[in-house]
This record gives sequence, structure tokens and C-alpha cells, in this order.
Amino acid sequence: MAVNTIEDLATELGADWPFIVSGRQNAKSEIERIRQACEPLVLPDTSLVVFGSLARGEFTDASDIDWTLLVDGITIPQHLTVARQISDALDRLKTKAPGRTGTFGNMASSHSLIHCIGGEDDTNTNTTRRSLILLEASPVGDSDAFNRVRNNLLKRYLEEDLGLWRPSNTCKIPRFLLNDFARYWRTMAVDFADKQHDRFQEGFALRSIKLRLSRKLLYISGLLVCFRCHLDFPEDKERIKFFSRDKSVEVALYVRNLLEKTPLDITAETLSRFANKPKPVSEMFNAYENFLGILSDPLKRKHLEELTQEKYESDPLNTEARRISYRFRDAIQDIFLSSDNPIGKLTIKYGVF
Repeated sequence: MAVNTIEDLATELGADWPFIVSGRQNAKSEIERIRQACEPLVLPDTSLVVFGSLARGEFTDASDIDWTLLVDGITIPQHLTVARQISDALDRLKTKAPGRTGTFGNMASSHSLIHCIGGEDDTNTNTTRRSLILLEASPVGDSDAFNRVRNNLLKRYLEEDLGLWRPSNTCKIPRFLLNDFARYWRTMAVDFADKQHDRFQEGFALRSIKLRLSRKLLYISGLLVCFRCHLDFPEDKERIKFFSRDKSVEVALYVRNLLEKTPLDITAETLSRFANKPKPVSEMFNAYENFLGILSDPLKRKHLEELTQEKYESDPLNTEARRISYRFRDAIQDIFLSSDNPIGKLTIKYGVF
């Protein structure tokens, strides 16, 4: 059978992943609840965009709501009023507020997202928003502004990647895009250490398990989208013909369609089609299911959030969470760092150095 979603992969492998399934159902219900409360507030040339577990389809009752009012047009004073109204509406829904970094829960302009890729003006916040708009964002209600921003981001990444269009280059992996996904993954890892320093270990255990699983899966999904540009066109002539300047709009649409899948779906589909390693693929998603099981339990989640550094090594629940992350890591390494499958070969050649 053709695998297009994580549910299809579960059927193919004969697996049962109830927390993955419930996370997707919960996300759909919560997005609809937010849409009904907030859609009337959103102005033209803006989109309300959600991120995090809600956008990934991994939502639990304890998940927070990371959101941004994305502005793609003339900035007017009323945008700030609308952002505050959205925040108030979400408060009335009794949703959990975004984290305190300031990246979410406010406005973002398309100008810096599109024009500041790299260089001194590309702040951590800008890098995060841009990467997440591509990797794990979902518009709530009117999606016109969101779609324009996503399209223009891809236009920059693809059209300015000179090697991608060179006929003599038979490898059509978009390296400008791949390198920015890799940079964002490293940014998340570095910021993890920075938060540990600033917050005196507060929430350390919970942030650690998220970095080891959901944040890592986010990078994996971006890596696989880039690899698909090569894998979906097995013949060099076919690949060179598709990735030609006169088809740049078609190429951008092709990449956008891949990015519209959730990280779980794009990973499930790509590994099923190209890895040919059912055992580590099954173990990878079994571990992720166990991870979501911990996050779905309010008491376990709260326990990890409040775990002190002194008890980190000896705590039974944290030990269980770390073992889950090791299983996830080992399965990933078996697939991505092994030359016995096409994905591993591409990772070794383009994803490391």
C-alpha cells in the first residue's frame, strides 16, 4: 500500500500508536475552537498562525498555544490591537499561554522573514519564526497572507540557490534551504543550553526530552523534504529536466506541497518509500509514541517540568524518558548514518559536511 500519513505507516507495520492518533484528533478540535473565537478578529493581509504541537498534530491538554499574527502588507497601528484581542480571546478559551521568550504571542512582519536570511539582521527570533513557518506552522482561518509568505520564502531559498539550477549538477538537493534547516536545529540545541543557564535548571528535564525527540524530528522532516528533491526523480535526465529555470514556479509548488505535511507524515511517507529498513523505522515511531504518552499524562509532564537538577540522574520517570530518547536516537542512526539505504547515503554526503 502507498504510505502518505503516519496512520498509513501504522497499518503497514501492524503498529498501534494511540497517542499519535489522539494527538492529531485533539489538534483538529483545538484549531477549530480557536478559529471560531479568533477568525472574526483577523484583518486583511494578515493570518493567525499557530506553531508547536498544535500545528504538528501532537496536541495534548497540557500543550501551550504558540501563535503569531503574521502581517504581509502595510503595517498599521490596528495590528497591535488585533494581536491583543487574539491574546484575550485565547485567555477566555483557557488555553495555555506561549513560553516567555517572546517569539510567540505577538506580531511578525513578512519583511524580515523574507529579506533577512543570514547575516547580522537575522536574529534568533527571526530564524525561529522563518523555519517554523516552513516546518510546523498552520494558519487558522484565512490563509492568504500565510501562503504568500511561505511561497516567497521558498522563492528566495530556491531561486537564489544557483547550484540547484545548473544543468551540469545532477544532484538537485536545495542546499540553501537544507543549510538553514541544519542551522535552525543547531540553534535549538544552543538555545537549550542558554535557557538552562538563564533559568537555573527550571524545566530542564522536560525541555531535554523535547529536544531529543520532537525538535529532532522537526529537523529530520526538513532534511527529508530536501532529500525528496533528489529521491523523487531517480533518473538524472528526469531530475535535470524538472529542476530547470523555466519550471521554478512548479518546483516551488512541489516543495511547498511536501512542507504542507506534518513532520510525522513527511517522515513516515519518506522512510516507508526510501529507507527499506522496517525494523528501525518501527522502533523510531514506537519511541515517539512512548514520548507522546509521557507528554499526554498531566502528572508525568508536570513531574518532569518541576524536576530539580539534584534528582535528575536518579528520578525513575526521567530515566524512562531518557531511555525512550536513546531508542529514538539509535533507530535514527541506523537509518540516517548507514550507507545501506538511499537516505543514509544522502545524509552522509550532504547532511553532515
